[in-house]
Amino acid sequence: MTDTADAHELTELRALSTSIGNDPHLTQAAGGNTSLKLGDTLWIKASGTWLKDAATDDIMVPVAMTPLLSAVEARDPAADRPQAFAIAALNPRKLRPSIETTVHALMPQRVVLHVHCVHTIALAVQADCEAQIARRLSGLRWVFIPYFRPGLPLAQGIAERLRPGVDVLILGNHGLVVAGETVADAELLLKRVTTLLARPGRVTAEPDINALRQLAGDSGYGLPADIEAHAVAIDPESCRMAGAGSLYPDHVIFLGQGSVVARPGENATRAIERCGAPPMAILFPGMGVLMRGDASAGAHAMQRCLADVTARVDVTAQLNYLTAAENDALVNWDAEQYRQKLNAGG
Repeated sequence: MTDTADAHELTELRALSTSIGNDPHLTQAAGGNTSLKLGDTLWIKASGTWLKDAATDDIMVPVAMTPLLSAVEARDPAADRPQAFAIAALNPRKLRPSIETTVHALMPQRVVLHVHCVHTIALAVQADCEAQIARRLSGLRWVFIPYFRPGLPLAQGIAERLRPGVDVLILGNHGLVVAGETVADAELLLKRVTTLLARPGRVTAEPDINALRQLAGDSGYGLPADIEAHAVAIDPESCRMAGAGSLYPDHVIFLGQGSVVARPGENATRAIERCGAPPMAILFPGMGVLMRGDASAGAHAMQRCLADVTARVDVTAQLNYLTAAENDALVNWDAEQYRQKLNAGG
């Protein structure tokens, strides 16, 4: 392939990445990543960057695939630090490759798209996920991967289950991966899978903005960036689900473990006092959500994601929540602390 052809394909991937990044039902904040294999080099989105910026910012990082895959096969902890495999001469900004780089390298197809599709996550958090996916994706080449911490553990989980010809991965409590030989192929498959998995969200009333402002008082809390974020507090079933724990990794990274639900009669100040520390968000049942004043753009995006996901979960479903150990593994992981630092200012 010529350099001109390579550049054209990267341009196509950037355009698709931008489109994906601008769809909150496909990815949110710095979540999700895309990649293109050119020979032994894997071009992948940099950690902490936003897909929506792919067309206007240089967010793709080149990674040497052969040594990375060798590290995964050897279960070498180095595979959990993909920055060690970045090609320095082609990475003048010294960006870190995505923490999901190993996932992309393991897929044999040239183009890989990993998204945090809310329709997929709404199924992937349910205990009967595999059975539901089997009905919806009948005829497609897919495999279910139970939850593993992103990075080397997830890569090992995929390597153990990946079969020849598979081009769709459903990641438990995490999201969706699709792959194709061209950008167009991958885009078409993404549209097909997300259409098959799509489900409408439960309809809720409008948030009570005046009541929320009164509840905020002088606490420093304010309204979320997206009005859709309020639905998780207004819908009783969504509020119940959110209050029971963390459902997927990016919630933990951007919003903290679980969700704080205000008790009857509590305002923001009293809810903060009860928690002992100011949570990123407070859910006021039947009214809406308040966000901490210093919440990043990433936190606001993930608060909307929580509403979008829980609105699509079956109300009678048994849910798989992340365990305390799984929450701690995310919070204390260097790769995620790096991503949080990049997104602290939005």
